[in-house]
Amino acid sequence: MIESKMKWKITYNDPVQGDRSSRPGGLTPLTKQLLEKRGIFEPEAEQRFLHPSFEQLHDPFLMEGMEKAVARVKEAAAAGEPVLVFGDYDADGVSSTTLMIEALREAGVECDFYIPNRFTEGYGPNKEAFQFAFDSGYGVIITVDTGIAAVEEAAFAKELGLDLIITDHHEVQETLPDAFAIIHPKTSADYPFQELAGVGVAFKFAHALLGECPKHFLDLVVIGTIADLVPLVDENRVLSYFGLKAISQSKRPGIQALRNVCSIEGEMDEETIGFTIGPRINAVGRLQDAAPAVDLLLSESLEEAQEMAAFINQLNQERQKIVAAIAKEAEEMVVNEQGVADEVIVVAKEGWNPGVLGIVASKLVRQFDRPAIVLGVDSEKGIAKGSARSIDAFDMFTNCMEVRHRFLHFGGHAQAAGMTVELDQLDALREDLIGIARKKLSADDYQQVLDIETTVAVDDVSLKQIEEIDQLRPFGMGNPKPLFHLKHTPKEVRLIGSKKNHLKFQFQGEQVKVDGIAFGLGELYTQLSPHAVMDFVGELGVNEWNGRKNLQVMIRDISVTEWQLFDHRGSRHLEKNIAVPPQEKYGAVSFQDKEAAPFDLPVLKPEQVMDESSWDGLLILDLPREMKELTSMLEAVQVKKVYACYHLEESTFLKTWPSRDHFKWFYGMLLKRGRFDMNKEADLLAGRKGWDRSMVEFISEVFFELQFVKIKDGILTVESEPSQKDLRESSLYIEREEQLKMEQTLYYSTYKELKEWFDRYLNQRSKQVKEEVVNGL
Repeated sequence: MIESKMKWKITYNDPVQGDRSSRPGGLTPLTKQLLEKRGIFEPEAEQRFLHPSFEQLHDPFLMEGMEKAVARVKEAAAAGEPVLVFGDYDADGVSSTTLMIEALREAGVECDFYIPNRFTEGYGPNKEAFQFAFDSGYGVIITVDTGIAAVEEAAFAKELGLDLIITDHHEVQETLPDAFAIIHPKTSADYPFQELAGVGVAFKFAHALLGECPKHFLDLVVIGTIADLVPLVDENRVLSYFGLKAISQSKRPGIQALRNVCSIEGEMDEETIGFTIGPRINAVGRLQDAAPAVDLLLSESLEEAQEMAAFINQLNQERQKIVAAIAKEAEEMVVNEQGVADEVIVVAKEGWNPGVLGIVASKLVRQFDRPAIVLGVDSEKGIAKGSARSIDAFDMFTNCMEVRHRFLHFGGHAQAAGMTVELDQLDALREDLIGIARKKLSADDYQQVLDIETTVAVDDVSLKQIEEIDQLRPFGMGNPKPLFHLKHTPKEVRLIGSKKNHLKFQFQGEQVKVDGIAFGLGELYTQLSPHAVMDFVGELGVNEWNGRKNLQVMIRDISVTEWQLFDHRGSRHLEKNIAVPPQEKYGAVSFQDKEAAPFDLPVLKPEQVMDESSWDGLLILDLPREMKELTSMLEAVQVKKVYACYHLEESTFLKTWPSRDHFKWFYGMLLKRGRFDMNKEADLLAGRKGWDRSMVEFISEVFFELQFVKIKDGILTVESEPSQKDLRESSLYIEREEQLKMEQTLYYSTYKELKEWFDRYLNQRSKQVKEEVVNGL
């Protein structure tokens, strides 16, 4: 038995039944089910989802403030008045800044951009930057992907006489900035869709400014839309769907250079953006000023772009090393200082790079299943600045807003936030958030949840079905990549990877073969018996190698609901083949007073094992003297894993077992000869008859016990008047028969036979418990 690491949530009531094959002009039942899960039921809605079009984009002028903002920019263009684009330093902010600069230039506006330095200025607009803009002659500032929380800064801009146009998508706080115009989906009651990324809002502004849908900016829109993890539905689905096509064919030098440095071939998908392009653009602003990332995307020279892309790639490698080092320190702080992680993790340390703390927070969330705030300390200023990431059940924005007074600055979303805190507020902030979590969350909320679409059989996995599921792409927030539950016994399990920390499976159905890859689950290798029926959850896909397409499931979690048998009979190297998880209860049982067990486990007698009602694992070190000793123990306990670790020093089974005819012939020979000298004649007789000596000795000893013969100094003579007895009246005969049966059943049986035998006795307890419950009711 192996318990799943995550909580499995079947999100659709009934598994799909019947024919799943595609019908002419239609969809398979499985694909229809996936669409229904996403709220899509009607054929027209299916077509809109599966075949996005630009007609599905909403009128940008439905956004409040759009007309006023566009008019002001056109006024600036006509007057030759310079406009400053104020951006953010993440991938959404960089792509938003690039898009807005190009749109303004296309509209004839003199413009430049400004992105604050994360380390010296922090997040969002600041008075010093606005003063710089004013002093530099700018009359208009347009923020992208930032500004909705800049109440004081907006007031300062107004004092200076700057017209501040805010375009943003972050959560709206209690007070809106007093800006010239605010373009934000969530402040626009008439706008149909509220979940655009910052770059999506900038795209809508560009649409309104230029008078037509600026499709030539789609390669920029897709970067921020996917990297910022906004829901890929409605307009975001259209923008990301066409954006992926655009970026795959983009001639923009910056995109071409990123392609080259990342060794991207062929079509890009959402995973390319999320795991390859996005992290590299993010890396620039995490370690230094983000301007080079914007310069890369704005570059018109491939040679220049390639130099910048190589530099950015190097920064990303440096970022990875910094993240690994800080994450290690943070993990040690959580474990050492708190033992068990608090309901909400808050860790802070001087010297931590604020630019990477969001990634570190994500790592802590994955490791400890807790919301995490990670802060870098500036002792000179008396503040800590950093980022937060959260679990599904804990809305970081809403809950932190309940203790807004603890922060100097705060902003973000349900699952991610940034903040600045005074050092003397850290402990109070931690306690406040822990108190909120204890009040609102249950133990189950701290377990990662896998939303499973439905159960499918291995034989239902096909290339055609996977291709149909792929029509739902791009996957992301709001349209997650479908996860399926499968149940099958793997034909093969092996460890892969340079560190042997991944698992590879092969599942053989009646008609299909499916490979399974489980990254990071190599620790389960010794916990999986070869013939276990395995439940697993994963993503269906196709692995193409050397022109061949293999069906594949990327496994996210594994469970085994039945007890498991591990067959190590006859092995002399148990410690190489068995792993004892430190948190589980294991015992080693000996029926014949063994003194030592692998892993320094206590050697227990059967009655000591029965003193405990349940065990995670039991190692059986030797065979019992009588089968009843083992069966009684098995019936008395519940056990998840049984390890057959015994071997035979001397086998009864391999010795020739005498039949009744053998006994009859031997007794007849004694009657005829009158005496038999075991010392001199046993080997001769065994050789002549094709027996072995032990068989001669055994027959002799049984006859002696039944008082058919006398034995003195190795000489057998027949009793003159023996009583009539059956062979089974000999305890020696019964004992040998029992030993033979036991060896045949427990040692020389096949794995399947041994598993079935254990099944009969291990299941007795669970059957008995069920009967007691039923009778009790």
